[in-house]
Amino acid sequence: MQRDDATHAPATIETVELTEERQPAISLEELVPDVATEAAPSASPQRGPIGAPGLRTARIVKVSGRTATIALRGARGEIEAELAPEVERELIEEAAAHKDSVLVEVDGEGAVVVGVVQTRKPREVRVTGERVVVEADREVLLRAGRAALRLREDGDVELVGSRISAASRGLFRIVGRILRLN
Repeated sequence: MQRDDATHAPATIETVELTEERQPAISLEELVPDVATEAAPSASPQRGPIGAPGLRTARIVKVSGRTATIALRGARGEIEAELAPEVERELIEEAAAHKDSVLVEVDGEGAVVVGVVQTRKPREVRVTGERVVVEADREVLLRAGRAALRLREDGDVELVGSRISAASRGLFRIVGRILRLN
């Protein structure tokens, strides 16, 4: 019987030791005292409608220069926010026109618009610029309904449609080793 008690005793001791190891000896506030002291001022009423520091979403009300009037989600009223240097004003104006949300960085000094948040698939995609490049390693396919244009890496170009029209205001040249009509 002594042998049986001795077998059970270490298991009980191990269970007690594991339970003691899981209980924290130090609280989080003691481990990171700076966080506790920094969090206290942010809760003060001096922050106004902005709220606690962090990232928030907002709606653009109007844009004037590099400043935007925004309505933070979940807050009442409107506030002024600067546009981050890397954010283009035209992008923010487009977000305002489409009623898209923007991402705002809020800190003790105010708010800064740092980007646009995409919340739905676009119905229309516009690509504009001085030069637009679409490049693929194997294949580029443009398709709309029953029409398609395929460009392959080996140089094959395939154009398919119910009716294909081509017009030129100047010279219209078709060059190939072999031309086949029907």
